Formats: sequence, C-alpha cells, structure tokens
Amino acid sequence: MQHGKYRFIVGFLALPLGLYALFVVWPFIQSIYYSFTDWTGLSPEFKMVGLDNYRRMFDDDIFWKSLQHSLMFAVVLPVVTISLALFFAFMINVGGRGRRGGPVISGVRGSSFYKIVYFFPQVLSIAIVALLFAFAYNPDSGAINSVLRGVGLDGVQPLWLGDPDLALWCVMAVLVWSTVGFFVVLFSAGMASIPSDLYEAALLDGAGRAATFFRIPLPLLWDTVQSGWVYMGILALGAESFAVVQIMTTGPGGPDYSTTVMVLYVYQKAFRDGQAAYATTIGVALLVVTLAFAAVVMRLGRRERLEY
Repeated sequence: MQHGKYRFIVGFLALPLGLYALFVVWPFIQSIYYSFTDWTGLSPEFKMVGLDNYRRMFDDDIFWKSLQHSLMFAVVLPVVTISLALFFAFMINVGGRGRRGGPVISGVRGSSFYKIVYFFPQVLSIAIVALLFAFAYNPDSGAINSVLRGVGLDGVQPLWLGDPDLALWCVMAVLVWSTVGFFVVLFSAGMASIPSDLYEAALLDGAGRAATFFRIPLPLLWDTVQSGWVYMGILALGAESFAVVQIMTTGPGGPDYSTTVMVLYVYQKAFRDGQAAYATTIGVALLVVTLAFAAVVMRLGRRERLEY
C-alpha cells in the first residue's frame, strides 16, 4: 500500500495546488508588491515609493471609519446570524411537543416547510436582495414606512438609509436576513443526525429545552458552528458586505461615510479615483484583518471534540 504513495498524492495535488498558487497566492503577492508603488492602475509605468502608502493609510480618517465598520460587520453579523440559526434549527428539530404514541422528541409541525422558507433567500442573488430592501427602506414610498403609517404611526417615519445612525444597522439587518437560512439548514442537518436517545435522556433527567440545547446539540455541533462563524465573518468582511453597501446606500458608502466598509473603500480608490496602489495597500490591511479574525475565532473556539 505504501508503494508509489507519494507519486499518487503529488499527481492529484499538483494541478489544483498550481491553480491555487496562480489565481490566489500570486495575486496576493502582486498586491503586496504594488502597495509599495505609486501605480494608478491605468498606466504601465510606476515607481517604488516605499512605505508612503501605508503612512497615508494610517493618516486617513475614512480608512479608520471603514475599518471600524468592517470590524462591526465581522463581530455583530456572525453573532446574530449564528445565534438565530441555532435557535431556529433547534426549534425545527427539537422544539415540538411529543405526540401520543410517537417519539418524545420531535420538531415543530411543518418543519420541512420552515426549512424551505428559511433557505429561500439563498436562492436569490444578493444584488436582488439589496435592491428589494433598498425599495423597502425608501422613506416616502417604501414598504416599512407604509406599514408604520398604516398602523397609525405617522410620527415614526425614519429615513433608514438616509440616517447616519441607522444606515449601517439597516444594511446589517439585510445581511442577517439573507444568510441565516443557509445556517439553519446546515445546523438542522447536524441536529437531525444526533440520536434522539440523548435528547430523551436529558428530558427524563429534568433538563429543560434551554439546558438541553447547551448540553447536547451545541457541544456536538461545535466544529460546525466554529466553521460557520469563520465563514460568516469572511462574508461580512468581503463580497457580501460590498454588494449590499454598494447597491443600497447613497454615495455609495454614505451618508457621510457611515456605511463605508474596507472592501468598498478598496473598490472606490482603485476604480473611481484611479489610485490602484493605495487601494492595494488597503487590501493588504483587509487581508490582515481577515486572517486575524479567523485566527482569533479558531483560537477562542478551540475545545475538545465530542463524538456520539
């Protein structure tokens, strides 16, 4: 079995690793190189400027705002999304009442239908979701303020995306709505594979639903939760946050840079302002933030693996 093992492994890994190095690792190396230049992105000519771009970045107030907003996305979105997904998945699989003659532990009635409903936003493009919510948040003709007027709350008519204090939270709410369904289905699959005997034993010992959740499914699904946490954080720092902010907000990134995130700032500096070198500098900072986030989550979430 050992004969030719390494040739076999290299034969399978050479092509995918080569493609990964070419299309993922090499662009990162290029970005780091260009961050030390004055390249505009439009001209093939550029010169080395050392650490000037990094000094400029540290003195850039908008960069610090975008960093703050990105960190809020990376912290708040995974916490809210993963928590809601775990709650919904637990209710779908364990939250129902035992039926006469049936198992003691069961999900709520129509659990399969709920899974479809929760997963439905995943079928829609994030661009479509952002457009729909942009219309809903319209202060004059949007669905949300129309409902408020319909129930007699004419005096409560927020500007939503036009209010610097509300805009960022409105954007994060859209991301939670669009992503929570994926994790509901993911965690539901994991909870469904846990033997029902464990749940029944906990209930017979007098444990309530809350205690059962923290003692059985959460520890057994911890590896899945941790991976979902990292995945959600990367989405919050990357393409998902860029799409909703770019489409929904004024500016985009406004009002008054209240919704500008790092990935949007990279895009604006590279393609709007023709400052590709400075954009790659911010991109390097975003890479560091993303790697640091993943490392912190993996480190803090490290625990002994449980099996059943």
